[in-house]
Amino acid sequence: MARLTRDAIIAIVLLLVCGTLYWATFDIREPNYGQLKPSTWPRVVLTALAFLSVLYLIQSIRKGPALKDEYDTYDSGTANQPGFMGWLVHWRNPIWCFVLFFLYLVTLPYLGSLIGGLAFVFTLMGVLGGWRPRTLAVHAAVALITVGGMWTIFTYGLGVILPPGEIFSVM
Repeated sequence: MARLTRDAIIAIVLLLVCGTLYWATFDIREPNYGQLKPSTWPRVVLTALAFLSVLYLIQSIRKGPALKDEYDTYDSGTANQPGFMGWLVHWRNPIWCFVLFFLYLVTLPYLGSLIGGLAFVFTLMGVLGGWRPRTLAVHAAVALITVGGMWTIFTYGLGVILPPGEIFSVM
């Protein structure tokens, strides 16, 4: 029998979490009017997450255990640098994500969800993926398609009122 890797254990934990949350959707109160049940969307999302977790489990079992511990090495030129700077270099990407998301939340009342979301995704992709001209075009396309698409779906398809910000509230 193959030894379970960390990825396989994480996939199993994700499947258990999905099962627990899916079970919890049966406790969601159903209203008396004939609309879509409130538990429908959580179940759809949890089903998709469970499917992806099963794929993750299959991949991790096929891959097998790694020859070296790939999680304990730094991905930059300052590998194994001790102290605070080593910690900062190792965790720089998550730190950037949290800082930029905080700035997105702070500017949300002013920029709104559409402009703020576009700026957040574009800037984060630039910070993590580089600022070369070719990648900037890809970052802009991804930001427009994902944020613009989700904004369109929520605003026009689902009728959700998203924060317009100061720019759109003037118009």
